[in-house]
Amino acid sequence: MDPVIVILVSVIAVLVLTTIIVILSRYRKCPSDKILVVYGKVGSNKDGTYRSAKCIHGGAAFIMPVLQAYEYLDLTPLSISVDLKNALSKQNIRIDVPSRFTVGISVEPGVMQNAAERLLGLKLNEIQELAKDIIFGQLRLVIATMEIEEINTDRDKFLAAVSNNVESELKKIGLRLINVNVTDITDESGYISALGKEAAAKAINDAKISVAEADRSGAIGEANAYREQRVQVSLADSEAIKGENEAKAQIAESNATLTEKAADAQRRATAAEKIQSARALQEAYVAEQEAEQARAARERATQEADIIVKTEIEKRRMELQAEAEAEQIRRRAKGEADAIYAKMEAEARGVQEMLTKQASGLSQIVAAAGGNANDAMRLMIADKLEELVKTQVEAIQNLKIDKVTVWDSLGGKDGASSTANFVSSMMKSIPPMSELFNMAGMELPEFLGKKADKDPDKSKFVDISSTDKN
Repeated sequence: MDPVIVILVSVIAVLVLTTIIVILSRYRKCPSDKILVVYGKVGSNKDGTYRSAKCIHGGAAFIMPVLQAYEYLDLTPLSISVDLKNALSKQNIRIDVPSRFTVGISVEPGVMQNAAERLLGLKLNEIQELAKDIIFGQLRLVIATMEIEEINTDRDKFLAAVSNNVESELKKIGLRLINVNVTDITDESGYISALGKEAAAKAINDAKISVAEADRSGAIGEANAYREQRVQVSLADSEAIKGENEAKAQIAESNATLTEKAADAQRRATAAEKIQSARALQEAYVAEQEAEQARAARERATQEADIIVKTEIEKRRMELQAEAEAEQIRRRAKGEADAIYAKMEAEARGVQEMLTKQASGLSQIVAAAGGNANDAMRLMIADKLEELVKTQVEAIQNLKIDKVTVWDSLGGKDGASSTANFVSSMMKSIPPMSELFNMAGMELPEFLGKKADKDPDKSKFVDISSTDKN
């Protein structure tokens, strides 16, 4: 055979064998405890959108190279311990509900697709934590819609509500609820314990009443049987000794005694029954009293909690309001201080400006007087002379003299009368201009006159007391 043909056949055989091996290696079977998730190019939906993954359970699929890949989802059930504490019930009583949930990945077509989209690549402990968060929230929601009596007594209703709520939420991430087991239900206020005590007391009282009724029936039956026995014996004896009067008397006496004893037995049975009934009622009242005390304690605790919370809120509100008012006062005071400071600063600038202008004007006056300060002063006094004279005149303008009485001796100096000297002296009492200048620390200019040295007035004034002359 031609070697070329042999080589060609060998190559074709190798290619075919390789192709078969590749095909076989890409063919994947799905175990019963897993879900085969094929992703990549897996086709489209009826509405034309591309599918994110294809889920296979209990079958096999060919994985196209390059275009597709695959992973497995584990169907192993997950046991989740949910230790729920302080869950608020419909009656606003907080209870503890320790429970255990068993969940697993669902194999329903739609739910399985959700698992492929949301759980693929997560580890079992991560899936467990995710499911635990969902279970916590839904369990609190179910407890909030039910009363404690329903949760404690009607467990089937409670578990059904929990299963419906939890499973509907778990399906959204591809899980299903397998089992729910609530171990125990307790509360901090002791409400459930009080309910149990009440039920136990009621059962015990019912049992005691039944025992008392049975004892009463037995005692009555025994007494009746004994009485019948005695009656029959008495009848037999009476027939045997029918003719004997003494026997009849004894039989009659015996019958009377028997009747008395029967009545006494009946009385004892009735008394025992009433005693048992009274004891049962007393125990029932004690149980009811304990239940009422527990209920009152719970109501008192609830009311105290409400009052404390409202008081804390009001206290915080008043503190915030006081802080806000204090801040307003501080800001208002700061604004007023800034305003006063600005006002005083403006007044100081005004005074400074006025003094600066006055100093500049005085400098100009001195310069106009040729630099001679006395001449400058004369110019200023000449300018204010009219006002000075006017001031002197106004000093006596409004002086009112109602009556002046003078003793006149007609011996005035230089032919003047004493009255004329008095008026002249009164006018001289007004401060002259030279004295005004002296009081101001200045000297009267020479052009206004010089002060002459004169002897002090030695005029003699007479005593003024009373006269008939004006």
